[in-house]
Amino acid sequence: MTRVFLITALIILIAGSLSAESLWAPVCRGMFTDLRPSQVGDLVTILIVEESASSQSASADFDKKLDHSNDAGAGPIMKLIPSLAYSAGQSSASSGKTTIANKFVTTLTARVTKVLPSGSLEVSAERSINLNGEKQGIILTGLVRPQDISPDNAVLSTRIADAKIETIGKGPVGDRQREGLISKLLKFLF
Repeated sequence: MTRVFLITALIILIAGSLSAESLWAPVCRGMFTDLRPSQVGDLVTILIVEESASSQSASADFDKKLDHSNDAGAGPIMKLIPSLAYSAGQSSASSGKTTIANKFVTTLTARVTKVLPSGSLEVSAERSINLNGEKQGIILTGLVRPQDISPDNAVLSTRIADAKIETIGKGPVGDRQREGLISKLLKFLF
């Protein structure tokens, strides 16, 4: 019996001095933890799918007609005034139509910059691409609700509150798309 007691005490002493190593690093949230972003510094994939279309049309018709005639009146003085008749008319019509359609589709990874008391995440992202002398950039900021983030850690741009998405282009193509000085001057004058 003392031998069993001694072996048990020895096992307890040895087991107490051993330390167990975890399979999961301390920064990892665990095997069954939801990996959606919830802290400052976490990353979330933004699927930017923005489409806008507007159409505006206007028309105006204007028609004005004036007819007047008078005959010579009665009396010696009024009979000296010859009969007078005139007719005038003016009409015009105008119409115009403007149609604008834009589509912007890309994927961007954003970083959580702030966690609000409501649990919403403030995110921001910036991407810069330089291709054949053409520089293009995308800047995004906004608020994301954690429940809008899919299990694969992605959220649609249409689900971002206060979204600000800006695209910037510089280079030969971007320069050609800008309005020239003479065009600006002519627009100003006319």
